[in-house]
Amino acid sequence: MATKKEQNQKNSASERKYKSESKVYLHVPSFEELTYRQKLLQEAETMSYNKGYERNIEGYDIETGCIDFSESKWQKWYDHFIGQEPKRFYAYITRSDNDEFIGEVNVREVPGKPWYEMGIVVTASERGKGYAKDALKLLLEVAFEKLQADSVHNFFEDERESAIALHLNCGFSVLSHEEPIIELLITKEEYEQLKH
Repeated sequence: MATKKEQNQKNSASERKYKSESKVYLHVPSFEELTYRQKLLQEAETMSYNKGYERNIEGYDIETGCIDFSESKWQKWYDHFIGQEPKRFYAYITRSDNDEFIGEVNVREVPGKPWYEMGIVVTASERGKGYAKDALKLLLEVAFEKLQADSVHNFFEDERESAIALHLNCGFSVLSHEEPIIELLITKEEYEQLKH
């Protein structure tokens, strides 16, 4: 297993920022920057979309939706997610105007599925400002152009109307809807059509 210093050197040597002309860019965190993820996953207002649902996630609190990401979990998580392209990609959503972290995105291969699974979380105080749309567009760019994904999939509860609207605005289509879960998908061909 690589030391923290070796991991940070590996991370620094690779492309760490995925920028565009948008309000945000994607920043692959260093090991030390995982303090932000720890804080994000403990923000009750941010994680409230998650509360009350059965989740098979270690450290998940069903009452708040928060997830424990204590420092003892960082090494295993970092080794799994960071520097693992094309199998998986993770980054912080970062404001372009002040370099502040305001959320996270990830995309990963799913064994036995013809798609990459994705996730996106924007801190509650920064929602409704267009950051999620810009971040999702950047994530799709990484998925289709860097990781060579054939399609990208997401699923969540159908009561999350703003999340559904975000995905549809970024080119996703409804794959299936069996209450309470909605599944959304975008193919590489659909992504390419949106670029033109």
